[in-house]
Formats: sequence, C-alpha cells, structure tokens
Amino acid sequence: MQHKLYYPNPELSKNASVKSMDEYNELQNFAKRDYEGFWDSFAKEKITWKKPYTKVLDDSNMPFARWFEGGELNVSEQCIDRHLEKNGEKTAILFEGELGDIQKITYNQLSVHVNKTANLLRERYGVTKGDRVVIYMPMIPEAAFMMLACARIGAIHSIVFGGFSSDAIRDRVIGAQAKLIITADGAYRKGKPYLLKPAVDEAISKGGCESVKNVLIVKRNNEEINIVEGRDEIYNDLIDSYSDKCVAESMASEDPLFLLYTSGSTGQPKGVQHNQAGYILWAQMTMEWVFDIKPDDIYWCTADIGWITGHTYIVYGPLAAGATTVMYEGIPLYPDAGRWWKMIEELKVTQFYTAPTAIRMLHKVGNDEPDKYDLSSLRILGTVGEPINPEAWDWYHNKIGGGTCPIVDTWWQTETGGHMISPLPGATPIQAGCATLPVPGIMAEVLEEDGTPTPVGEKGLLCITKPWPAMIRNVWGDPERFKKAYFGDCKKDGKPVYFSGDGAMIDEKGYITITGRTDDVMNVSGHRIGSAEVEASIGNAEFVAESAVVSEPHDIKGESLCAFVILNLTEHAGFEEMSKEINNIIKNEVGAFAKCDRFVFVPGLPKTRSGKIMRRILRLIAVGEEITQDISTLEDPSVVEAIIKATQEQS
Repeated sequence: MQHKLYYPNPELSKNASVKSMDEYNELQNFAKRDYEGFWDSFAKEKITWKKPYTKVLDDSNMPFARWFEGGELNVSEQCIDRHLEKNGEKTAILFEGELGDIQKITYNQLSVHVNKTANLLRERYGVTKGDRVVIYMPMIPEAAFMMLACARIGAIHSIVFGGFSSDAIRDRVIGAQAKLIITADGAYRKGKPYLLKPAVDEAISKGGCESVKNVLIVKRNNEEINIVEGRDEIYNDLIDSYSDKCVAESMASEDPLFLLYTSGSTGQPKGVQHNQAGYILWAQMTMEWVFDIKPDDIYWCTADIGWITGHTYIVYGPLAAGATTVMYEGIPLYPDAGRWWKMIEELKVTQFYTAPTAIRMLHKVGNDEPDKYDLSSLRILGTVGEPINPEAWDWYHNKIGGGTCPIVDTWWQTETGGHMISPLPGATPIQAGCATLPVPGIMAEVLEEDGTPTPVGEKGLLCITKPWPAMIRNVWGDPERFKKAYFGDCKKDGKPVYFSGDGAMIDEKGYITITGRTDDVMNVSGHRIGSAEVEASIGNAEFVAESAVVSEPHDIKGESLCAFVILNLTEHAGFEEMSKEINNIIKNEVGAFAKCDRFVFVPGLPKTRSGKIMRRILRLIAVGEEITQDISTLEDPSVVEAIIKATQEQS
C-alpha cells in the first residue's frame, strides 16, 4: 500500500539544522563508517568540558557501555552557566499557571535560583555527591530549580509523577534510599487547588522510609498542610538566606545524573539510571535536529516533569540548547478546550510537542476551537508517547499546523534518554502515523529473535544494535535485571542487543512504523503501566482470588485497561460495586491513571500447564475477535468459552 508523503517546506529546509535527505544520509553514513568518530565530533562541539575525555566508547563489558571516559563536566553548567555571558537576559523558562499567572525567568535569574537552591540542599540538609533526592512536584518552575540544583552538587534526583499514590512514593524512596524528599503543598487543577504534601506524609507513615531525614516543601497554593517538627521545612521561608554563588561539582561522564522509575511487565518498577555526559549530549543534539531549535524560538512540550519527556524535553534538552522552554501547570481543558491554542497565540509558540491522547481528546471535544486563535507562529509540531492514528494526525496537521507544519512523530523511551526514530523537519518526507527513520547515529533495526532482519511489511522486534551515549546505564541496584530486561531477548551476530519491548514494521524506504508493545506493559494516555502493578492492587480487594489485566483500544486514551477477575466468594454486593471498590484501591496504590475502564468477572483464566496466563487470548476476547490459535495446550481449554460467555453477559 502506498502512503502519501509530505515533503519538507523549502523555506524551513533552507535554515534547518539538517537541510535535506542528502545531509541526513551523510550523517548516518558517517556514523556507520566511523561510529566513535561520529560521537567524538559532536561531544567536542556541544559539551563544555571541565576536563576532556580520553576515550570515546568502551564497549568491552556490554551491556555496560561507558562513554567519554576520563571526561568531567557539570550538567547544570551545560544548561545555565555557559549561556550567561551572551544570553543572560534571555528567557529560559516561560511559566504559565492554570489560573493565568505568568513568570518569565531569564537565564541570569535561573542561575540565581539554582545556585541558592543548591546551597540550601548542601548546607542545610547535607546533600552531597551521590546522595539520592526524591522530587514529588507539580509543574511549577521550582521543579526545574530542584532538578538543576541536584545536578549542580552531584546529587541524584528521582522524580515521582505528581499523579502517583503514596505507595508509589514509598516504593521509590525505598528503592533509591533517598535522603531528602522535595514536594509542594499542592498546585491548581481544573481551576481549584489540590494537595500533594499529604501523599508524602502517608508514604513516610507506612514505614520503610527511614533513609529520609527531611522534607522540603514549596508553597504554591497556600493550602493548610501538616508540618512535622524537626523534619519538614518550607522552601520559601529559607531560600533567601542562601548565597547565589555555588561552585558546581565536577562530575565524571559516567556518574549517575538521575533515576526514573518505570513500569516493568513483572514485579516492582525499574529504577532506570541515566548518567551525565551521554544523556545531556543527546538531549541537546535532538533538540537541534528534531525540533530545529533556533535562538528566537518559544518551545513548548506539554508533558509533566514526572516522565522522561519532561526531563529531556522540558528541562535538560531545551536549556542545554539555550532555548526558551514553556512550562504549563494545568490541564488542556481549563477553562475550555481552547486553552492550549490561546497560549500558543499569546506566547507565540514556535514548536509544540504533545501526546496523541491529548490530540484525540481535543479533536473530539473542541474540533473547531483552533479556528478561534492565531496559530501562525507554529513552525514544527511533535507527538510523543504512543503511535498517532491517521485521523488525529490529519486534524493536528491541518487544524493546528495549518497544513504546513511538519509533524515529528518521535519514538523513544525512558530507557533511551532521547529521540531514537523521528523525522527531521527540514529533511525527511513525512508519512502520517510513521516514525520514519532513525535519528543520525542511532542504529535501529527490525529483527527476529535470532538477529535476522524481518522482511519488509512484516512485524518484528524493534532493536538498537549499537550502544548510544544516552542509553540506560543500569537498573538501580540490580544489574542482573538490567541485562535480563533489555538484553535478554534478541541477538545480532550472536551478541545480545537492546530490545525495546516494542514491535515494528519496516517498509521498502527503510521507514519504521511502531506496532505496539510485545510484553505486558500497556500504554494508556502515554503512561506505561505494567500489568503486574495493577494486578497486585486488584489482589488487595478481599473478594478477589486472582486477576489478569490487558489493554484494549480506546478512542481517546489509545488504550484502556480491562481486568478479568476471579472472585473468592459466591455471594457479593454486585459487579458494579466491586468494580468501584477495586478502582479505588488502584487509585490509592498506583494512581488514578491506572484505573480499569472495564471489569469482567470470570470463573477462571487461560493458563498454560506451567501456570502462565495467556494474555494474548484475553486481549482477543476483550476486543471481541475470534480466537484462532491452538488452545488445546492450556491447562483447561474449556475456560476460554466460559470467559467469552461471561464477557458477553457482562457487556
């Protein structure tokens, strides 16, 4: 099937970082011909080194690759200090609160805020190089200050998304053995104040968080909160007494920069560890190549800092590139479905980066809202978190981009640190719903498990066959899990390579289309949710014997969760009441975003004789498709018909 290609605007290409497919091919051929030379050239050009590196890549102990060994730098200097002489008065962070309050923070002001915060953390709480700090914050500028202050003194931050529950905070504190928690009283959502601090109190009260000595609280909505004497202090009351001069810690290239916990298909969330030099290099390079960032641009990524997209493409990437980055506190529907488009008009946003879930929602509830606003400042649009369906792509392209803005449909992961497959706006002919080609320097391939290339047009495994600077370095405290989770499924030339967990297809042009997860991690509104996490919460309902959670298509979210539940009792309050109770448990233990849209109460689950639940069968039942695979090898083949019957009766 031939798909329409949208060719780059010649005016955009003329000044783009990568101006043509010839330039793209030249870069990628350079990387293929001299891989270390390719990365060496950009590391020397882009990073301000405190001490030069002596070795580009050491891959002798794969998968534990080491980049730019011997080099020293500080990421906060890369993001702030080196811009001060020429661009100190340029706006670094352009913040808009949900109620309409605006802050313009210049690079000079950002330097003051970050230095004061770094001194506070080091002098008052004894936070030093290698200490872990958990950050549980709303989308306010202080969240960025905290991240950069940790980077300045060499502390390792672990951000917990503000929608997560107290259990999630506790798990991450214990996993990282955090010394300090930084939070806020709360923020604003849907025009009203909400609280964050109580979740921190609850997490600590459950035990296991003895490593935490202090809780630092930023005042945002000034709601009344509990203060524990000797443990809790207010950031706003302390910060002015600290110096705005702070000598940045000299960090080795391979020192950890941050941890970010992400859902796994089994067991506890994984603490993805990213290190200093390789991560910040790739964050900056992709800002320049994929978003074609220019000095006068106003760049806006709508993600939350609690996810990797917020780390790389709200804070670290834009600031390393010397850009102006927009931070927005609230939701896209307050006070109406025109909020984002109004902001684009008023702030003169040039690059806009959001999730397909948000695009689908705004298309549905506010199809004509964009017509009310002047969106002509936009030059580049982007999508992230999941594949975008053609209908949403067309609306985004025509209504928001005026039919002229290229859409960079980016594929990457928490573990990759930055974009891996994406169009380059001045070079790549774009195909709706297709991630297109690997970013220069990235060796992405669609393979079978044995490493043979998957034929054109057929589904295979999306693998990265060479280490890259921004790659995950470890699962915090668990190197064996790191190897098993990412390098245990696919080989090339007999050697393990990074398997993304995603399936993909490649076409005759070499374009790669992502087909979705191949494991038990589900993607709901761009949030990765492990089936094991949700099933563990469901199991805490006293009337549940066992459950299995799968995803099914959803018009807005992309995927929604469907739980098949076995009860341990015959008399009960009713399916609707039990569904509500289970979802309350999920909300409290995982977060509201992980709630199930549908429950099916069943007599059993399809299991192999070794006890493995065949979720593929449950997915087919959930969407009403015919089961064509052989089920005779199941422990009890008759259970499939019973599940189908229960699903039909309860629909």
